[in-house]
Amino acid sequence: MRLVFVRHGEPDYEHDSLTEKGWRESQLLVPRLRGEDSIDTIYCSPLGRALDTAKATLAATKMEPVICPWLKEFFVPVIDPQTGEQRIPWDFLPGWWTEQPEFYHKDTWLQSPVMRSGNVAAEYQKVCDGIDSLLAEYGYERQGNFYRSNDPKEESLIFFCHLGAEFAVLSHLLGIAPPLLWQGFFVAPSSLTILETEERKPGEAFFRCKTLGDTSHLYIAGEKPSEMGFFGQA
Repeated sequence: MRLVFVRHGEPDYEHDSLTEKGWRESQLLVPRLRGEDSIDTIYCSPLGRALDTAKATLAATKMEPVICPWLKEFFVPVIDPQTGEQRIPWDFLPGWWTEQPEFYHKDTWLQSPVMRSGNVAAEYQKVCDGIDSLLAEYGYERQGNFYRSNDPKEESLIFFCHLGAEFAVLSHLLGIAPPLLWQGFFVAPSSLTILETEERKPGEAFFRCKTLGDTSHLYIAGEKPSEMGFFGQA
């Protein structure tokens, strides 16, 4: 089974849509996604910038998206211990977050005081339940930290979503603490991240990441990838 996660094109956050560049990126996604083995179902965040990114692909494939609320951006306010103000639960400065031992383990990160200052645990559980429920429809039942495959459907699913949400899903599928993905990895607007199941023993499946943040479709077209969401020198 193949899962393809597409971060939305360069965003116009003010209007929850895309910039002019973002609209170009959405068009360049069409041949890239149609070059996959197949597209069986397209899932999408309910937010405008993700829906707008999907429009060109939906038109080209004559498909309708399945809207998943749990794919919306992982915007869950917490109290920043350095400022006392609300902020998203990721993109902390390295001088602080690297000193938080809970952030380094998938079973302890939610116990961090900063994560407990907001509704992070409940919202993260919605993401985990969302992807697990969907995979169960295709014959993959979560068991501990892997999946039991019972008459699995080997299909290709496309997910149009967001950087924070994408890494939240990947953390659950791959068993990696979300803060390490949020802080240590970057996926550019309109990039593709591809996971496939590996079943070395019949009935036991685990997802492996084959591609992270692929922007080759942009380079081929001479479109420079956007760095929106990547923080350089202050």
